[in-house]
Amino acid sequence: MCMEKVKTLIIGSGPAGYTAAIYAARADLNPLVYTGMEPGGQLTTTTEVDNFPGYPDGVDGPTMMIELQKQAERFGTEVRIGHIDKVELSNKAGSFHKAFAEDGTEIHAQSIIISTGATAKYLGLPSEQRLRGGGVSACAVCDGFFYKDQEVAIVGGGDTAAEEATYLANICSKVTMLVRKAEMKASKAMQHRVTNTPNIDLRFNHEIDEVLGDHVVEGLRIFNNQTGEKEEIKITGLFIAIGHKPNTEIFKSQLDMDDDGYLITNGKSTKTNLPGVFASGDVQDKEYRQAVTAAGTGCMAALDAERYLQSL
Repeated sequence: MCMEKVKTLIIGSGPAGYTAAIYAARADLNPLVYTGMEPGGQLTTTTEVDNFPGYPDGVDGPTMMIELQKQAERFGTEVRIGHIDKVELSNKAGSFHKAFAEDGTEIHAQSIIISTGATAKYLGLPSEQRLRGGGVSACAVCDGFFYKDQEVAIVGGGDTAAEEATYLANICSKVTMLVRKAEMKASKAMQHRVTNTPNIDLRFNHEIDEVLGDHVVEGLRIFNNQTGEKEEIKITGLFIAIGHKPNTEIFKSQLDMDDDGYLITNGKSTKTNLPGVFASGDVQDKEYRQAVTAAGTGCMAALDAERYLQSL
């Protein structure tokens, strides 16, 4: 087994992880990045990114992540394609935290920045997975603009689904909202917003049988789960809003989390409950979940790590 010591280990490689790496490298913290299972994070499954500042013509997600990686490497970041599958975090300031990579490498880090993100939950239909990036999306705010004046559908019955449905209704000609149960679990205020929006067609007790289309979404076959009755509707975009799962499994019982598993950070900082451990991006943010906000907290985490190391 190989053992190495580093000043700063960054776990995860989306906008948060790479931005943290850029700032940490420029502060001479010699960061080591482990990319995780999905190098580049959720943005690598997004075809067009039109809302990140500095790209007047837009950019596709994978290209943007490659550029962020190159920028981090330019300042001396070491990026490894690999996965950290276990950590032993210290509660004593100045002590090294231990992280164990899947290949057996043991890393002792003075500071750790966690940018492991959150994974959108999908329905698990083969047709849905095949058309991810071809009209199936888990982020209406990211991708809704591409369906301006078109008919789309959204799946979900919680606050996020209600919020995204009303957001889409401002852009799209019609939004079919599919709720699996006989009622929504969204707050009453959000439910009123949905029912008062004329171009949202709210369907209770409805689920998707199949997403239709060869290369892009062309429609849905839906069914009423009470009567079994099937129906086909024409749409060009499908938005899944059934929640996200933060990638925090390996930190359980060591770091403070909320009931949904998101890491809790201290006030406006990125500090966790353990000294020298910081969290940035979607792993600690279930409100905004945007590339630009993730990048912002990545910057904050690197600055927090730099100040922590200076204080030792």
